[in-house]
Amino acid sequence: MSSSSARASDTKDGHANMAPADVHENRAQREAELMAKLTEEQRRERAAKRALRSALDAEADEQRRRERDERWKREGTHLNWAKYMAGEPCRGCGEPMQDELGSWPPLMQLSESEKREYEEADQKFRERHADCRDARWSISGSRATHCCFCCPPPPMGPKQMKALARLIASWPSHEERKKDLDTWNLTLRCDHVVPHIQHRESRYVSARVVDCPECGERRGVVSSERVGPAYRDDGAVRDLAEADRERLAQELAAAEEKLARQQKSAAATQRRITKIQEELSSES
Repeated sequence: MSSSSARASDTKDGHANMAPADVHENRAQREAELMAKLTEEQRRERAAKRALRSALDAEADEQRRRERDERWKREGTHLNWAKYMAGEPCRGCGEPMQDELGSWPPLMQLSESEKREYEEADQKFRERHADCRDARWSISGSRATHCCFCCPPPPMGPKQMKALARLIASWPSHEERKKDLDTWNLTLRCDHVVPHIQHRESRYVSARVVDCPECGERRGVVSSERVGPAYRDDGAVRDLAEADRERLAQELAAAEEKLARQQKSAAATQRRITKIQEELSSES
């Protein structure tokens, strides 16, 4: 069979059945053509609608996770360390937490029989967790795979607890960490704007849902804008209006610097034009 016949076959009405890849490619092409025809305002409107849908999806996802956590707490779904060490299976899916079969080899190194076993296990996992819409987790040395949504994570052991305590104890003090924190303004899907503080190294806000003091509800984040340092040098919370003025002053200085460079370039171009015109005049 030729490559063209492998990708499409004739139907009764004479049209071709397109492969999924072709359908996706054509859809992407049509979307690109549509975007090219849109005005800047229409593009902004489409982007705003996408951001709003994303915020609503984030709220719905948080709600189902909150309901799950409440159910776990109510039903005692988490295993304690003693139950885990005793070999009790996962209380979310019933599968063993640790099957002692050893970790899967890298996919490229699987034997034919291991490939079949892996694919069968993968298919069973997908069937069990078809509606979970989440990632997977497993324990080192085990092939049992668990769902990040409906399977509680394994408990931390005594050694892990001690290591975590040492790590937390090594952190700088809260006062020292203040100098590395920035304030962001988050616009929520209810149109209210709330401040959000996080480490300066973060280039974007990862929080998808936050508390809205005015609504008294958790709301999805539609957009975010970095304001500037969250604290003054004396450790006091920086006034947002003051921080906003500083940010605007920095933006103004950057814009003026850019304008100066453009004017300098324009002046050089004008001098070049004048020189060429003089040369043309002298030749004529």
